[in-house]
Amino acid sequence: MTAAGLRFDATTPNIDESAVKFATKTGGGTAEQAALAVAGMKAATITDPDALAIGCDQILVCGTAWFDKPPNLEVARHQLNSLRGRTHVLVTAVACHRGGQRLWRHVEAPKLTMRSFSGAFLEAYMAAEGAAMLTSVGAYRLEGLGQHLFETIEGEHATILGLPLTKLLGFLRHQGILLA
Repeated sequence: MTAAGLRFDATTPNIDESAVKFATKTGGGTAEQAALAVAGMKAATITDPDALAIGCDQILVCGTAWFDKPPNLEVARHQLNSLRGRTHVLVTAVACHRGGQRLWRHVEAPKLTMRSFSGAFLEAYMAAEGAAMLTSVGAYRLEGLGQHLFETIEGEHATILGLPLTKLLGFLRHQGILLA
Protein backbone atom coordinates (compact mmCIF):
# COMPACT_ATOMS: atom_id res chain seq x y z
CA MET A 1 0.00 0.00 0.00
CA THR A 2 2.91 2.32 0.69
CA ALA A 3 4.30 1.70 -2.79
CA ALA A 4 0.89 2.65 -4.21
CA GLY A 5 1.03 5.99 -2.36
CA LEU A 6 -1.60 5.17 0.24
CA ARG A 7 -1.35 6.52 3.76
CA PHE A 8 -2.53 4.18 6.49
CA ASP A 9 -2.13 3.05 10.07
CA ALA A 10 -1.51 -0.64 10.65
CA THR A 11 -2.71 -2.58 13.66
CA THR A 12 -2.59 -6.22 14.65
CA PRO A 13 -6.04 -7.38 15.76
CA ASN A 14 -6.43 -9.97 18.48
CA ILE A 15 -8.22 -12.69 16.50
CA ASP A 16 -7.80 -16.45 16.73
CA GLU A 17 -7.39 -16.95 12.99
CA SER A 18 -6.56 -20.63 13.37
CA ALA A 19 -9.84 -21.32 15.15
CA VAL A 20 -11.86 -19.60 12.41
CA LYS A 21 -10.01 -21.47 9.67
CA PHE A 22 -10.32 -24.81 11.49
CA ALA A 23 -14.05 -24.33 12.10
CA THR A 24 -14.63 -23.34 8.48
CA LYS A 25 -12.71 -26.32 7.09
CA THR A 26 -14.21 -28.91 9.45
CA GLY A 27 -17.65 -27.46 8.76
CA GLY A 28 -17.22 -28.12 5.05
CA GLY A 29 -16.39 -24.55 4.11
CA THR A 30 -13.85 -23.45 1.56
CA ALA A 31 -10.53 -21.70 1.97
CA GLU A 32 -12.12 -18.71 0.22
CA GLN A 33 -14.86 -18.57 2.86
CA ALA A 34 -12.32 -18.86 5.67
CA ALA A 35 -10.02 -16.15 4.28
CA LEU A 36 -12.96 -13.79 3.71
CA ALA A 37 -14.24 -14.45 7.25
CA VAL A 38 -10.87 -13.68 8.83
CA ALA A 39 -10.32 -10.60 6.65
CA GLY A 40 -13.78 -9.35 7.65
CA MET A 41 -13.12 -10.00 11.33
CA LYS A 42 -9.86 -8.04 11.11
CA ALA A 43 -11.60 -5.09 9.45
CA ALA A 44 -14.42 -5.21 12.01
CA THR A 45 -11.99 -4.69 14.89
CA ILE A 46 -11.55 -1.04 13.86
CA THR A 47 -14.30 0.85 15.66
CA ASP A 48 -13.56 4.42 14.52
CA PRO A 49 -16.71 5.30 12.51
CA ASP A 50 -14.74 7.59 10.19
CA ALA A 51 -11.96 5.13 9.39
CA LEU A 52 -12.00 2.86 6.38
CA ALA A 53 -10.82 -0.42 7.85
CA ILE A 54 -9.07 -2.86 5.54
CA GLY A 55 -8.58 -6.44 6.67
CA CYS A 56 -6.63 -9.09 4.77
CA ASP A 57 -5.97 -12.79 5.09
CA GLN A 58 -4.25 -15.48 3.10
CA ILE A 59 -4.40 -19.28 3.11
CA LEU A 60 -2.14 -21.51 1.04
CA VAL A 61 -3.97 -24.49 -0.44
CA CYS A 62 -2.15 -27.46 -1.96
CA GLY A 63 -4.39 -30.39 -2.82
CA THR A 64 -6.71 -30.72 0.17
CA ALA A 65 -4.20 -29.30 2.68
CA TRP A 66 -4.41 -25.75 4.02
CA PHE A 67 -1.22 -24.11 5.21
CA ASP A 68 -0.76 -21.11 7.48
CA LYS A 69 2.37 -19.35 8.69
CA PRO A 70 4.68 -21.99 10.13
CA PRO A 71 5.25 -21.61 13.88
CA ASN A 72 8.88 -22.78 13.71
CA LEU A 73 11.61 -23.71 11.25
CA GLU A 74 10.92 -27.45 11.40
CA VAL A 75 7.32 -26.89 10.30
CA ALA A 76 8.63 -24.49 7.61
CA ARG A 77 10.94 -27.25 6.33
CA HIS A 78 8.01 -29.69 6.25
CA GLN A 79 5.84 -27.18 4.35
CA LEU A 80 8.49 -26.55 1.73
CA ASN A 81 9.07 -30.28 1.29
CA SER A 82 5.29 -30.74 0.90
CA LEU A 83 5.13 -28.02 -1.76
CA ARG A 84 8.27 -29.05 -3.66
CA GLY A 85 7.44 -29.87 -7.30
CA ARG A 86 3.73 -29.10 -6.79
CA THR A 87 1.26 -26.37 -7.66
CA HIS A 88 -0.57 -24.47 -4.94
CA VAL A 89 -2.87 -21.47 -4.70
CA LEU A 90 -2.68 -18.52 -2.33
CA VAL A 91 -6.28 -17.74 -1.42
CA THR A 92 -6.00 -14.02 -0.64
CA ALA A 93 -8.93 -12.04 0.75
CA VAL A 94 -9.51 -8.37 1.51
CA ALA A 95 -12.49 -6.79 3.27
CA CYS A 96 -13.33 -3.11 3.81
CA HIS A 97 -15.55 -1.89 6.63
CA ARG A 98 -16.59 1.53 7.91
CA GLY A 99 -18.50 2.16 11.08
CA GLY A 100 -19.03 -1.54 11.66
CA GLN A 101 -20.57 -2.09 8.22
CA ARG A 102 -19.02 -4.20 5.50
CA LEU A 103 -18.66 -2.14 2.34
CA TRP A 104 -16.76 -4.49 0.08
CA ARG A 105 -14.80 -7.70 -0.03
CA HIS A 106 -12.86 -9.60 -2.64
CA VAL A 107 -10.85 -12.81 -2.94
CA GLU A 108 -8.24 -13.92 -5.48
CA ALA A 109 -6.27 -17.14 -5.82
CA PRO A 110 -2.90 -16.81 -7.60
CA LYS A 111 -1.38 -20.11 -8.67
CA LEU A 112 2.28 -20.95 -8.06
CA THR A 113 4.28 -24.03 -9.01
CA MET A 114 7.39 -24.82 -7.02
CA ARG A 115 10.28 -26.40 -8.80
CA SER A 116 11.77 -29.69 -7.66
CA PHE A 117 14.73 -28.20 -5.81
CA SER A 118 17.45 -30.27 -4.19
CA GLY A 119 17.87 -30.97 -0.49
CA ALA A 120 21.09 -28.94 -0.59
CA PHE A 121 19.20 -25.98 -2.04
CA LEU A 122 16.55 -26.27 0.70
CA GLU A 123 19.23 -26.21 3.42
CA ALA A 124 20.96 -23.19 1.85
CA TYR A 125 17.63 -21.40 1.44
CA MET A 126 16.64 -22.04 5.04
CA ALA A 127 20.03 -20.88 6.32
CA ALA A 128 19.77 -17.66 4.32
CA GLU A 129 16.13 -16.88 5.17
CA GLY A 130 16.05 -18.08 8.78
CA ALA A 131 13.18 -16.75 10.89
CA ALA A 132 11.90 -14.62 7.99
CA MET A 133 10.37 -17.86 6.66
CA LEU A 134 7.91 -17.77 9.56
CA THR A 135 6.25 -14.59 8.29
CA SER A 136 4.58 -16.17 5.24
CA VAL A 137 1.92 -18.85 4.77
CA GLY A 138 4.18 -20.79 2.43
CA ALA A 139 7.42 -20.41 4.41
CA TYR A 140 8.73 -18.31 1.54
CA ARG A 141 8.90 -14.63 0.72
CA LEU A 142 8.46 -14.00 -2.98
CA GLU A 143 9.84 -10.49 -2.47
CA GLY A 144 13.12 -12.07 -1.40
CA LEU A 145 15.01 -15.29 -1.97
CA GLY A 146 11.74 -17.21 -2.26
CA GLN A 147 11.72 -16.34 -5.97
CA HIS A 148 14.29 -19.10 -6.44
CA LEU A 149 11.76 -21.73 -5.35
CA PHE A 150 9.42 -21.35 -8.31
CA GLU A 151 9.00 -22.74 -11.78
CA THR A 152 5.86 -20.72 -12.69
CA ILE A 153 3.83 -17.97 -11.06
CA GLU A 154 0.37 -16.81 -12.17
CA GLY A 155 -1.24 -13.82 -10.49
CA GLU A 156 -0.74 -10.25 -9.34
CA HIS A 157 2.48 -9.80 -7.36
CA ALA A 158 0.75 -7.75 -4.63
CA THR A 159 -1.89 -10.46 -4.22
CA ILE A 160 0.81 -13.08 -3.79
CA LEU A 161 2.35 -10.86 -1.10
CA GLY A 162 -1.03 -10.78 0.71
CA LEU A 163 -3.24 -8.00 -0.69
CA PRO A 164 -5.26 -7.89 -3.95
CA LEU A 165 -4.04 -4.33 -4.48
CA THR A 166 -5.35 -3.67 -8.01
CA LYS A 167 -8.91 -4.58 -6.96
CA LEU A 168 -8.56 -2.61 -3.71
CA LEU A 169 -7.42 0.49 -5.61
CA GLY A 170 -10.45 0.11 -7.90
CA PHE A 171 -12.75 -0.04 -4.88
CA LEU A 172 -11.09 3.05 -3.37
CA ARG A 173 -11.58 4.96 -6.65
CA HIS A 174 -15.21 3.83 -6.81
CA GLN A 175 -15.74 5.13 -3.26
CA GLY A 176 -14.20 8.51 -4.14
CA ILE A 177 -11.31 7.95 -1.75
CA LEU A 178 -8.87 8.02 -4.67
CA LEU A 179 -9.19 10.07 -7.82
CA ALA A 180 -10.82 8.20 -10.67
